[in-house]
Amino acid sequence: MSSHYVLPYIDPIAISIGPLDIRWYGLMYLVGFAFAYWMANRVCDKSNGVWTREQASDLLFAGFMGVILGGRIGYVLFYQFPTFLENPLYIFRIWEGGMSFHGGVLGVVTAIIIYAKRHNRSILSVGDFIVPLLPVGLGAGRIGNFINSELWGRVTDLPIGIIFPNAGPLARHPSQLYEFALEGVVLLIMLLLFIRKPKPAGSVAGLFLLGYGVFRFIIEFAREPDAQLGLLTMNLSMGQLLSLPMIIIGGLLMIYAYKNNPVETTKGEQS
Repeated sequence: MSSHYVLPYIDPIAISIGPLDIRWYGLMYLVGFAFAYWMANRVCDKSNGVWTREQASDLLFAGFMGVILGGRIGYVLFYQFPTFLENPLYIFRIWEGGMSFHGGVLGVVTAIIIYAKRHNRSILSVGDFIVPLLPVGLGAGRIGNFINSELWGRVTDLPIGIIFPNAGPLARHPSQLYEFALEGVVLLIMLLLFIRKPKPAGSVAGLFLLGYGVFRFIIEFAREPDAQLGLLTMNLSMGQLLSLPMIIIGGLLMIYAYKNNPVETTKGEQS
């Protein structure tokens, strides 16, 4: 008999209100958005008029739409492209599940660019404003994955291994919890400590991209590759291949920020 912890089956529906079913993953999205809204308001109140709560609400809405649309489109294109070619309408079948973090990042970047242009703001300063709001949502999403017994890790004999109800009889790395710890908790602490003092415009966004990319790349060694893709170039997973550009862009953005932007610009708008 295995000595590993056996995760019990948990109903994916967290709350039912009449005909409305609220699933755990959707509830985790709500937790992340609520925290982002709360934190954004605190930042606005301390910004000496640089940001207002109304402006932050507009940006958060744009970012939320970027996450949903980008996450879905990214998942279909990165992980289910053959299915999409066979049936392009598959991209609208959201109820079947399937979201990509990297696609969500591209969606948020698009939202940031559009928002900055429309409101005559620096793209870098808008990015610096929004990225510290993201780790709690990322961490909450991984808890949702764990509760749903999905996106589990590779088989392991280590005591930390967990037997998931829909992943067979073998113990696996609880990679969702690794991601919660690193991409959620550790990344949040890193960003909060980093922004305690004014930083060059673009450096906060750069640190987020670099930090997430490194953490995700490492965790992917313990995460089960997507069944329809397996391991790809150099025995790397799709998640690792998509994280490499984040690491490179994040590092270059931090170098650019410290080289070209005076520290004082993070208190206001960059020219």
